[in-house]
Amino acid sequence: MFQTLGRLCALAAAGLAVPALAADHNEAPGALADRIADIADLYTWQTNDGKIVAIITFGGVGAEPIAPPVMLDADVLYGIHVDADGDFLSDTDVWARFGQDSTGAWGVQVQGLPGATGDVVGPIGTRLDAGNGLSVQAGVFDDPFFFDATGLGYTLATGDLSFDMTRDSFAGRNINALIVEMDAATVATAGDIVRIWTTTARK
Repeated sequence: MFQTLGRLCALAAAGLAVPALAADHNEAPGALADRIADIADLYTWQTNDGKIVAIITFGGVGAEPIAPPVMLDADVLYGIHVDADGDFLSDTDVWARFGQDSTGAWGVQVQGLPGATGDVVGPIGTRLDAGNGLSVQAGVFDDPFFFDATGLGYTLATGDLSFDMTRDSFAGRNINALIVEMDAATVATAGDIVRIWTTTARK
């Protein structure tokens, strides 16, 4: 069962600014050789009910149609990092990793989620309760990144801007995603602006 993230964009809601600039859908050969550890995009925004949502997409460059199997790796560690005091150093670190049970089914574990009642552990493809109205979800989704690759080709070939806002080259293409909800008041302890970035590491 695949779900649609929608055409998401980073935004800042009133009260707490959450800058988010990230897009990375093609790589050098070395990075493409380890696609499961390659971050495609980071989306963040604040909700009206006091949450900060962060979505990492990874493990693909939009090259395949939506179809199983899910490509995951237990040796990759995903990090979401938050700077709340403007020193460009992480004040909060959320860590996520994937693993398989005895039947081979994949699950996710998220540690350090601000506002959660503890570690969040459960199967992928399921909205997991993190406590205090927060949740975590991971799985395969329709890639939310919007881009007209055909228009780019025309533009480069002709020198004339040829982008078409109705043409999305990533529609119907799959991507892995990790979606976490954080408590905004717990994250933003030192001011009204937080900076969020993401990393991956491999054993």
